[in-house]
Amino acid sequence: MANAGLQMLGFILAFIGFVGLIASVALPQWKASSYSGDNIVTALAIYEGLWMSCAAQSTGQIQCKNFDSLLKLDSTMQATRALMIASIFFSGMAILVASLGMKCTTCFAEDKQKKNRIATIGGGIFIFGGLLALIATSWYGNRIAKDFNNPFTPTNSRYEFGSALFLGWGAAGLCIIGGAFLCSSCSHGAGMSGPPKQYPKSRAAPAGGKDYV
Repeated sequence: MANAGLQMLGFILAFIGFVGLIASVALPQWKASSYSGDNIVTALAIYEGLWMSCAAQSTGQIQCKNFDSLLKLDSTMQATRALMIASIFFSGMAILVASLGMKCTTCFAEDKQKKNRIATIGGGIFIFGGLLALIATSWYGNRIAKDFNNPFTPTNSRYEFGSALFLGWGAAGLCIIGGAFLCSSCSHGAGMSGPPKQYPKSRAAPAGGKDYV
């Protein structure tokens, strides 16, 4: 029962991480304009994501514009897009695989060892998808930090970490932790793959070695 609970907890955490990955990719707040330094106009906030850039005015009006061309984007942006999409793809695949191996489902219920192996594979795919998202968000964040600390970057062109980037970090961590819980619960329950075998009891030989009719 404890292994089933740990398995369910891991699946829920990984599923929340999967939803967080989708939200992180869709949101435009991967980096936000910085207000550090002098002569900064605070009436206008600029956000930039993986697909669009937005400008928010102090009146509450927000205007967004999609990036014109994929070929005009730098290599960091293109790599981040590819890694995040791959992370969502593998995490979605992990949900399908892990659900087949969950103890609360009836798929492969007659073969406990096979069911545990399937759940372990699903947990491993979750970990792989989380690592892809972690690499993408860390790479993007490192680029923001380098540009911010570069003395040749204009003050009005400096950006800081956005809320969507933090969401991506958290979602990647949930996928990795949830996948680890799935693998751990299945490894603990691998030895209890089925009920113990029962062998027929042998009849005791008659005393004295005599046969009675």
